[in-house]
Amino acid sequence: MSLPTIRPSSSLSWWDPLRELDDLHQRMNQLVNSVFGSTTLGNSTWIPAADVSETDDAYLVEVEVPGVKRDDLDVQTTGHELAITGEFKERERVGWWRTRTRRVGRFEYRTALPQDADLDRISADLADGVLTVRVPKSDRARPRRIPINS
Repeated sequence: MSLPTIRPSSSLSWWDPLRELDDLHQRMNQLVNSVFGSTTLGNSTWIPAADVSETDDAYLVEVEVPGVKRDDLDVQTTGHELAITGEFKERERVGWWRTRTRRVGRFEYRTALPQDADLDRISADLADGVLTVRVPKSDRARPRRIPINS
């Protein structure tokens, strides 16, 4: 018959859960940096949820930014890269936090734009917590019907 192993309480004295969490956080940052570049987890920048789609005449980038004001958003292009940055500002609260799962702080979303993008006609609209950036295709890249002569 086998008896359960009883460990003395001193055997757990070497285990530091905070150090283990810090190590895990550093490993996750390294993984995220290797996949997404300089993005980090924690209190610095993070990536919001986004969709990129294509229509016949444009590319659409939709980024979820519920509660962010237009003045707290910035949309820029550098070469053929689109950068959307902003900040979820923390609202002043009364009372104690019981549960907190919403993110606050700086965010950044970057994506490469195709060569056929018309960078001079980009527009951005904010509605219902979604920032929609419309990147038109150049006239040469749009599909067009070729008439057939008889």
